[in-house]
Formats: sequence, C-alpha cells, structure tokens
Amino acid sequence: MENEINEAHQESKEDSVSKKRKIVVPGEFIVKGEDFLPGDGAKREGDNVIADRYGLAEIAGRMIKVIPLSGAYVPRRGNVVLGRIIDVLFNGWLVDVDSAGNAFLPIDESPRFINRNEMDQFLAIGDVLAAKIWSIKGRGIDLTLKGRGLGKLDGGFVFRINPSRVPRVIGREGSMITLIKEKTGTNITVGQNGWIWIKGDNLDNEIKARNAIEFVADKVHVDGLTDKMEQWFSN
Repeated sequence: MENEINEAHQESKEDSVSKKRKIVVPGEFIVKGEDFLPGDGAKREGDNVIADRYGLAEIAGRMIKVIPLSGAYVPRRGNVVLGRIIDVLFNGWLVDVDSAGNAFLPIDESPRFINRNEMDQFLAIGDVLAAKIWSIKGRGIDLTLKGRGLGKLDGGFVFRINPSRVPRVIGREGSMITLIKEKTGTNITVGQNGWIWIKGDNLDNEIKARNAIEFVADKVHVDGLTDKMEQWFSN
C-alpha cells in the first residue's frame, strides 16, 4: 500500500511538473530528483537536472529536455527533412536541405528502379521532396526515399521557420500539427530542418495553415498554446 501511495505521489508530482515550461539559460536549475532523466539540452548535476543550452525547458513524464529557441539546423541520422533538387548527377541527386553542406540522394535509395538515363523524369532540378537522413559522414549527408511519407511533394508551396521551433509546431505526439491540419483541411509535411510543405484544396486554406504555423512558431515559449490555437481558429 505504501509503495502504491509513493508511486501515485510521484506520478502526481511528475504530472504537475510536466505542465510547466520556462525559458532557461545554460547552468540554470530545471528540476530536482534522481528519477528525472536529462535529455537533449539538459544534464545532471548531483540531484539536479540543469540546462545545457539556452531554450525552452520541457518536462514530459520523467524526461527533461531543452528545446533551442534559435540556431541553425544540425542534421541527425533518422531526421525527416525537406529539400530542393539542385543538380542531377550520374548516380543520384544533389539536394539543398539548408544545412552546412548539400545532401546527396543516391539513385539506389529511391523506392523503385530508376533508369539512369531517365533520372530527371523522376526528380528534376527545382523539385521539392521529403527524405530521411540515413547517413552523416563528416560534412556529407546521405538521404533515402525508402520509407512511409517520403518522396516528391507535388503542388502546394514551401516556406521556412527556424528549425528550433519545429518540435513546438509538431507538438507532443503530433498534436499541434494534427490540429492545424484538421482545422484547415490541408496536407502538411514538416521537415526537421524547418522547411514546411502545405497543400490544400484552395489557396485560402493553405494561407490559413501557414498563418497558424507561424503563430505557433512565434509563441513557442507560451504555456497552454493548444488552447490558444483553438481560440485562434475560432476567431
């Protein structure tokens, strides 16, 4: 019984803490307790978890992370990014993904067989695509189209936000971006590099979706943002 009470107390404690977000600077105290686990942008110092960078401290259950509020995109293996074809080579495509160096999409990483003489019919210069980073070597990034939701993005338009705002725009378990999709009736693909693709039935819905995303990106440090987003759509 005592263990159950302690567990319930700990869960209640975590739930109450997880609702709080605050802007922190490197070295600033976030939470105390050995049960909490430091994630990206956080580290342990004794019994405390402190910030390791400037950003928005977020607590999800036992996991503590600090979401950067500014900064360039840092590629990571497994990230889904959006990019634009800037050159067609003999063995693949060169892709601009807004990182320090261009990315490379090998022809072998396309989801189907591509004739080398017809590569520009599959992806041509100027085409926009969603791809996944499968390898990072030095300054080189290799991409793949083998995966669900990856490939050329036809129609619609692309715009950019600061990559550090992407987690907030997506929301926990995709809650925020799902809300925006449902309220605007649009298809939206968000790249971890800050590129966002929107396609709807009409331009008005597409613009509304873009405005909603920019509203979220501008208020990344605000608590209760989902409720504010609901109010934004009702106005």
